[in-house]
Amino acid sequence: MGATSETRCFKLTTCDAKTTTQNIHAYGVMVIVALITVLLMIYNCSDQVLAIRERRLAKSREAAAKSAHETAKARQRWKSAKGAAAKRAGGLQAQLSQTFSRNAAYPSPSFTPEIGKKKEQSHHAHSTYQLDMEPDSHASSTFEMDHKPKGKDLDTDSQIFRYAYSQLERERAMQQQNKDLTFSGVVAMAANHEVKKRPLIEVAFKDLTLTLKTKKKHILRCVTGKIKPGRITSVMGPSGAGKTTFLSALAGKTAGCKISGMILINGKSQSIHSYKRIIGFVPQDDIVHGNLTVEENLWFSAHCRLSADLPKAEKVLIVERAIESLGLQAVRSSVVGTVEKRGISGGQRKRVNVGLEMVMEPSLLLLDEPTSGLDSASSQLLLRALRREALEGVNICMVVHQPSYTLFKMFDDLVLLAKGGLTVYHGSVAKVEGYFNGLGIKVPDRVNPPDHYIDILEGIVTPSASTVANYMNLPLKWMMNNGYPIPPDMQENNTPGIVMPPQMNRNVSVLQLGDGDEDQSFAEELWQDVKGNVELQRDKIRDHLWMPRDLSNRRTPGVWSQYRYYLGRVFKQRLREAKMQAVDLLILFLAGACLGSLGKANDKNLGASGYSHTIIAVSLLCKIAALRSFSLDRLQYWRESASGMSSLAYFLAKDTVDHFNTVIKPVVYLSMFYFFTNPRSTFADNYIVLLCLVYCVTGMAYALAIFFEAGPAQLWSVLLPVVLTLIATQQRPSNILKFISNFCYPRWALEAFVIANAERYDGVWLLTRCGALMNSGYNVHDWLLCIYILLFFGVVCRIVAFFGLVTLGRRR
Repeated sequence: MGATSETRCFKLTTCDAKTTTQNIHAYGVMVIVALITVLLMIYNCSDQVLAIRERRLAKSREAAAKSAHETAKARQRWKSAKGAAAKRAGGLQAQLSQTFSRNAAYPSPSFTPEIGKKKEQSHHAHSTYQLDMEPDSHASSTFEMDHKPKGKDLDTDSQIFRYAYSQLERERAMQQQNKDLTFSGVVAMAANHEVKKRPLIEVAFKDLTLTLKTKKKHILRCVTGKIKPGRITSVMGPSGAGKTTFLSALAGKTAGCKISGMILINGKSQSIHSYKRIIGFVPQDDIVHGNLTVEENLWFSAHCRLSADLPKAEKVLIVERAIESLGLQAVRSSVVGTVEKRGISGGQRKRVNVGLEMVMEPSLLLLDEPTSGLDSASSQLLLRALRREALEGVNICMVVHQPSYTLFKMFDDLVLLAKGGLTVYHGSVAKVEGYFNGLGIKVPDRVNPPDHYIDILEGIVTPSASTVANYMNLPLKWMMNNGYPIPPDMQENNTPGIVMPPQMNRNVSVLQLGDGDEDQSFAEELWQDVKGNVELQRDKIRDHLWMPRDLSNRRTPGVWSQYRYYLGRVFKQRLREAKMQAVDLLILFLAGACLGSLGKANDKNLGASGYSHTIIAVSLLCKIAALRSFSLDRLQYWRESASGMSSLAYFLAKDTVDHFNTVIKPVVYLSMFYFFTNPRSTFADNYIVLLCLVYCVTGMAYALAIFFEAGPAQLWSVLLPVVLTLIATQQRPSNILKFISNFCYPRWALEAFVIANAERYDGVWLLTRCGALMNSGYNVHDWLLCIYILLFFGVVCRIVAFFGLVTLGRRR
């Protein structure tokens, strides 16, 4: 009998005559060695894949830049030669004019060869004049790449880069020429049809007031004016003046606030969200992906937000132009970095934050303190880049905190706010000093004007003017000078001596709130807070479900195109996080070894105890790892979704890349657990059950990461597997626990493991199998049912997670 059993064993295995299983530890060792080798390769070589690809692109890009630079130098030499020829022709013309004038005074009786020679010189001068008027017709073939229409016929990376860099060289040459324009140069520039203009957006606002719903407090009040296309408007004021609130109101981000007044887009009462595809909003915090390079961050924004019909060559030109104008050439291939991993500098990160919005070619660009933390040189570099955007008709409005005088003079308009969100000045920067001089407020020598005005509004400096005894009256003076309606409470609190016309007391479209509200009890105050939070969440959900009609006339890529871009980005992020992935797999590897050595297969309970520990360990480790998918880049998602990017594409790309872990982690765990416990069920049966289990718990981790903050989500990830497994493994559960266990995924995973083991019993072992299954309440024919239920739980959890992603996030 023993010889017969020995002959039935697989290679590299041994069989014991007293058991029906084989000793397959040799296969386990082979799998362990293979997995360790793969993990070491991933840990040490993960970054090389992206680095090699980046080096190949860099070579093509550098060659194209060199070729474009040489072409530009050749063009410059051509223009120099043309100028010299034109100058020589001018000299010949002057000489011929003098000669002909003498001949007219003393006419020659007959034609001489000298006159023929002079005619030939005159013909040469005429040819030179033609060359001067039509230089492009005489250009060499090296300039042909510059004249391809919009890069539509370019296919290879080399051609695309050559087109982009040749266009950049032409733009540099034009900028150099425009520094000292003559009258004819101004006329030529005005008639140049190659200057690209974007759709214009003018934003006007009248009596704009924002009030917190919970505290009934004004944070912006009676702001009237407009911001115009092609101009850079700066918003300044002391802390608490509502600068960011004003910018958020223009962008339509007013959740939790009651808004009154009017906001007109191009003179019409329309929602600003109808133009969100051509509106860029730069937040105060540098919300960029730290595990991507500078170029990858910019490229992803360009792919998803530029027009889907735009050729690739034009997109390359836009990205390269943004990188050059923002001074990011030296760090384009550097990882941005995070708090844990050092990357580019803070100033460069700030410019990348601005570049994410510049590459989508907005018509309205709103920036919240983009120069904070930058030195003077970096701030001027950023303003020059924004000035170039303004030349194309972009309406730029930015919050600035105490700029230098040089930076201050680079702005076109100024909105100066006082505490409480009241307007002190709104108009041209060139006229602000004249306005305050008219009020008797003069800037002392060697003092920066914006610093002086903000110090007055802070109450640090007392105005010397007798007409403004209190800085709080400056908003009142502005309203009076422009004939704006004044709220009654401001009329009552004004300084004596300031007389207001009676017509200003009417037509006040501002919500008036009493200064002294009645004292509320604790219960009433708590109820107001709860009510306010409920209204805030309701506003967020309503803002997402309300889809205004798109008026931007830009067709961005669809869901599946964005899914492809998201998939590429997430894949790159996972490659750069491969060391972390390798550590996760190593921990799972060790867990399989520990639990496999402790929990041996038992014929009495069909290995249920070891499988219970497996369910807890795999659930805990896979949930903790899956939490990172949505918890680490939550801020980045909020920014991208608010700009109109597809939430569905984002979610599907994350889930698709995580399927790699769903497939590989069961193999890693079973490579140790299966070969240590050596159960009766096959490796394939255990793998299928564990695959469905990992798919289920990964979906639960998505929901936890989206609905909770990082700390509570990790706590729930630890507690849920333990508690649900304890409920599912009760020996004699009550009816309530039995009903609850039907909704516990460990109950179905454990049943699938046990049934897979029980199916391998035959002969006299059938009595043992039947007794164990009866005690547990399992049916040997329900294995497929358990698999389907685990998959169903995984799908339901993903649907719930996606619903929370699109409704509970900070969208606007």
